[in-house]
Amino acid sequence: MKKADMKVYRERLLDLRARLRGDVSSMADSALRKSGMNGEGTASMPIHMAELGSENYEQEFTLSLLATEGNRLEMIESALDRVEAGTYGQCVHCEKVVPKTRLNAIPYTPLCIKCAELRSQGKLEMKD
Repeated sequence: MKKADMKVYRERLLDLRARLRGDVSSMADSALRKSGMNGEGTASMPIHMAELGSENYEQEFTLSLLATEGNRLEMIESALDRVEAGTYGQCVHCEKVVPKTRLNAIPYTPLCIKCAELRSQGKLEMKD
């Protein structure tokens, strides 16, 4: 990949990382505030059991989103490492070129389409 292209993708990855970090921070604050773990003591006990169930569901949903976004942040960091190493845009499994259309859609993807399909079918183990 050309250095100019690499620079464009690096900027995209940095922007995406900054946005996700803000989202993750906001979700974490929200989850902690609802659970009363932020030290402010603002959590109030729901009066009705349905309210308690709704609050538990919302908190579990937020925590699930946090885990997903955390994984995405790790993938972005890994992609930035590949940019620095000069291997960005190359499949980490088969080492073939990842098409720009795929990188435009998922800039942090480590796999080409073929390897991603194999992985989704459980036929490909990721290298460490």
